[in-house]
Amino acid sequence: MKKQRQKHKPAGHRYTTLKQLCNMIPGHMVSKLAKEHGVDAQSRTFTPWSHVVSVMYAHLAHAFGLNDVCDALRMNASALATVRSAVPPSRNGLSHANMNRNADMAEALYWGMMKHLTHTVPGFAKRKVRSGYLRRFSKTIHALDSTTIQLVANCTDWAKHRRRKAAAKCHLRLNLQSFLPQCAIIDTAKHHDSTKAKELCAGLEPGEIAVFDKAYTKFGHLHELTERGICWVGRAKDNMQYNVVRTLETTAHKRILRDEVIEMALDKSKEAYPSELRRVVALVEINGQDVEMVFMTNNLEWSAWTVAELYRCRWDIEVFFKEIKQTLQLSDFLGHSANAVRWQVWMGLLVHLLMRCLACMHDWGHSFKRLFTVVRASLWRRWDLDALLKSYGTAKPPGRMCAAPEQAYLPGLG
Repeated sequence: MKKQRQKHKPAGHRYTTLKQLCNMIPGHMVSKLAKEHGVDAQSRTFTPWSHVVSVMYAHLAHAFGLNDVCDALRMNASALATVRSAVPPSRNGLSHANMNRNADMAEALYWGMMKHLTHTVPGFAKRKVRSGYLRRFSKTIHALDSTTIQLVANCTDWAKHRRRKAAAKCHLRLNLQSFLPQCAIIDTAKHHDSTKAKELCAGLEPGEIAVFDKAYTKFGHLHELTERGICWVGRAKDNMQYNVVRTLETTAHKRILRDEVIEMALDKSKEAYPSELRRVVALVEINGQDVEMVFMTNNLEWSAWTVAELYRCRWDIEVFFKEIKQTLQLSDFLGHSANAVRWQVWMGLLVHLLMRCLACMHDWGHSFKRLFTVVRASLWRRWDLDALLKSYGTAKPPGRMCAAPEQAYLPGLG
């Protein structure tokens, strides 16, 4: 085999990787939020900052439970103390903090860090716009969706939504230009997605675009979006009753089957959405096969293919959920109460945000999962994080085999 070029060992640093990562959080932010949400009054020896670092470590190290977190931090107590005097928690102390300290503080910390990083790291809120039709849109495109987080049914009565299942849901509105969340709601899974649509879309501005699937098709809410000047694209339900008003010819694209202006046929639906709608039928390739899909929109000026392309970009929110679920510790929870689950989910989103910022700051060219793996493997190392990420080269292709197969010697054959 060809001999691979060996990479230089990353430069040393005064602080561990964990401390360098935690230093991205401004020193005053956690203490300020702790006072605002009454968390500082509940803490004695186990400070709010130590709590935040402990739950972040649980995600970064993929800890399996309370003992895993507490034992690891206790064994590295001297290195942990350099992280702004953080202290290792006891098992009961961490459990009690997750259960009783207001999880609204974790939510506020996430949005506070989002605002801080957006303003202090150049280019963090910008992302390469996908090619094709969507490059021409100057207004922000938002994707709406939810992801289900499975919980242990016999320990979480508050989250039961079926006889033998329990789960929480993360409802999300994602800015597709920046790939950053603009709104997130952590709730039980028993509520249908459409019940959270109004809350998710509350922050949309006139002229912006919302893209969603069938679960968010609620005609009363869609008409409200239209009245606010917001364009939207969604999937039409199979049982939708409508009348065709006229047929449009906005494109000659061969994958567009029908392009129609419609109105609701049922009195109840027409009362909820009295205006005209657009119905586009297109062929979409899924797993190598063409599938007929029906889209709806309130915009009558776009070409039919643009409508299909806008819905296709909704897949980016699935990529976001995949990044979260493949990297963060959202399977082994440190507590089973609603407050503990919210703490862990919001702190997981915070870790994801910091990782995304690291990738931007250091021009990371590999996958997000590889970035998380490198950081996790070096948490207690005193390596310079910038040098480490820039020297990382294990993704290089392996050397090429030079020997010919006919030269192989197989004992017993010849």
